[in-house]
This record gives sequence, C-alpha cells and structure tokens, in this order.
Amino acid sequence: MAETTDIRTGPETDASRAAVEMWFDPICPWAWMTSRWLMEVETLRAIDVTWSVMSLAVLNEHRHDLDAAYRARMDEAWGPVRVIIAAAEGHGDSVIKPLYDAMGTRIHLRRMNDFDQVIRESLEEVGLPAALAKEAHHKKFDAALHRSHKRGISLVGTDVGTPIISVAGVAFFGPVVTPAPKGEDAAKLWDGCVLVASTPGFFELKRTRTLGPILD
Repeated sequence: MAETTDIRTGPETDASRAAVEMWFDPICPWAWMTSRWLMEVETLRAIDVTWSVMSLAVLNEHRHDLDAAYRARMDEAWGPVRVIIAAAEGHGDSVIKPLYDAMGTRIHLRRMNDFDQVIRESLEEVGLPAALAKEAHHKKFDAALHRSHKRGISLVGTDVGTPIISVAGVAFFGPVVTPAPKGEDAAKLWDGCVLVASTPGFFELKRTRTLGPILD
C-alpha cells in the first residue's frame, strides 16, 4: 500500500512535503497577511508553497457597480501584477515571491501609494531589469495574467477574491485573518483550514470582520 503524506505533519517527522499554491494580488492587505501566515506554516508543517498571481483588477474589470474611488484603485491595480507576470515570463517563476515580498513591504508596511515608485524600487531590490517597470502600463502580458488568475479562480468560483490556496486537490478562499498568526497558532489554523476545506460538501464558514488589517 502506498504511503500517503499527512500535510498536518511537521517537516521534522515526514521527509515528503505536500505542494501548496497560493494566489495573491500584491495590493491586497488581506492576502499579504495570509502570505506571512503561510510562510510561518511552511516552517511548521510538511508543505512547500508555490506563489502565483491573481488580480483584483481582472476580478472587477467587468463590474459596473463600483464606486469611483474603488474603480480608480482597480485602474492602478493593473501595474504591480502586470510587472510580476512580465518578470516571471522573462526570468522564471522563482522571481515571483521575492518581487511580491519587495512590493508588499512597500505597499503594506511603508504605506507607499505611488505604485510606479513601488515597482521601480522593488525591481532594483531583487536585481531585475528596470525596463520591466514599463510593462505596468501596457497590455503585453495581460493574456498571461488572465491565465494565472483564471487557473486560481476556477478552483473556487467567481464569488471570492484574493487570496486563494490550493493543497492536496482542495482549494479555498482565505483565510482572512488579522493579525497573521505565529508559531503554534499558525499551525493550528492551517490544520483547521485543511480539515474543513477537505470535508465533502463544505463551502463556507464566515463572520463579519470587526478589525482592519493589523500589519507588522
């Protein structure tokens, strides 16, 4: 009988590690906190995370009920995801996470609102060509962006946003949590997410948010 991998088992007791994929938009603070949590989980559970792009701009591009301020935000949201996709197309998927980290640090921790500046500084930090910054304002890589977005959203349906996580054939939106749990709290949340998401017929567990993003 073939061995199976328990994705709730710590890496110190299981040599094989489960493949996990997270889709993010770098401008989303909730995805940022989920990503920091998932990085913590990766040190505590037998998982290896692949990072992929989804897009709030793509998710909302055909909506006509957005208020003016959010519509303006969505117009700006194209830039960072376009540049990450362009960088991955030219330099490989290994650049996605470092570029996300660099952008997210500036957007969420340093509270930088000029995405063009965020992109320029992030490209410089990770050693990628400055010329990639121009792709923020062009549609050259939009088809690849749509494919990455669709691959994630097709796993969970269109009535969700970012982030999306997929593991062992199970995908779910979230978790949406603030602040990002650390240590054993992070591991317990992972175990719970996997448990409920893998339950046949389970779709939703939700309550109203009473806190905004608590970033550290």
